[in-house]
Amino acid sequence: MKKELFKFGAFALFIMIMPLAFKGGYLMNVLIFVGINTMLSIALNLLLGYAGQISLGHAGFFGLGAYFSGVLTATYGWNAWVAMPLAAAVVGIMAYLIGFPILKLKGHYLAMATLGLGIIIYIVFNETVDLTGGPSGLSGIPNLAIGGITFDSDVKNYYLVWSFALATILFSLNLANSRIGRALRAVHDSEVAARVVGVNARLLKVQIFAVSALLSSLAGSLYAHTMTFISPASFGFNFSIELLTMVVIGGLGSIYGSFLGAALLTLLPEFLRAAHDYDIIIYGALLMVMVMFMPGGLVRGIPELYRKLLKMKRGSDHA
Repeated sequence: MKKELFKFGAFALFIMIMPLAFKGGYLMNVLIFVGINTMLSIALNLLLGYAGQISLGHAGFFGLGAYFSGVLTATYGWNAWVAMPLAAAVVGIMAYLIGFPILKLKGHYLAMATLGLGIIIYIVFNETVDLTGGPSGLSGIPNLAIGGITFDSDVKNYYLVWSFALATILFSLNLANSRIGRALRAVHDSEVAARVVGVNARLLKVQIFAVSALLSSLAGSLYAHTMTFISPASFGFNFSIELLTMVVIGGLGSIYGSFLGAALLTLLPEFLRAAHDYDIIIYGALLMVMVMFMPGGLVRGIPELYRKLLKMKRGSDHA
């Protein structure tokens, strides 16, 4: 446990001093998105990597958090610090209730059901024009504020978002290393075996589905109050697939792997812009190479690659 706390402390320190290297600008804005995507990929990894339950509709929960918080503050004048936890609670309860029937399904049937749920939510965002603004989006969402401090700059929003992201990482690490985390891994490996040793697999799957949705909603609220404008295009099926890719590339069943996957897939398109028309080809090729040669994700693939290079170096030295 001490080793885990030291690792988290070193990671948190690295995150907190990062702005000193950039001092605002476009890249700082991208790093804010890395923080939001880290929260989302951790939320999905708890469900997929630990419990073994696939979801192709998590962008919907992300959007529900953003719109709940955005509508309550921009349209009805609620305090954002009240709207955010209320949105998370509502989305979590909704996911809990939906989870009982939907998590009876397995494999590709579950994938299709969660995909359908995400599409329904996306259609609601588009069609409820009077409430959400429809395809034109919702504007006028206020920035978060504490006392006299308003989070209205990239540096302030960076620290705001990453404070929530670090709290999510710490919560998820504790959950993964707890009795519940061990039960989740048991369900992932064999649901039948987990039931035999006394794990209420059905209830546990529903609970982690609700927790995952709640964390996604919280990330959505942060997104809304950071960007101050939201539209349905940000919460469609494509983003659900992108989240799934982040989790797989980073490493299933790894909290820090979720960060690596989110960081890579958020930063990589920005660096590939210089390639112009070839950026999508390079992006796809890199993802294919990583899946082929790092099937365990970056969190396991990077140490393995280092060991192989070290072994090769030792072999050449002996030769």
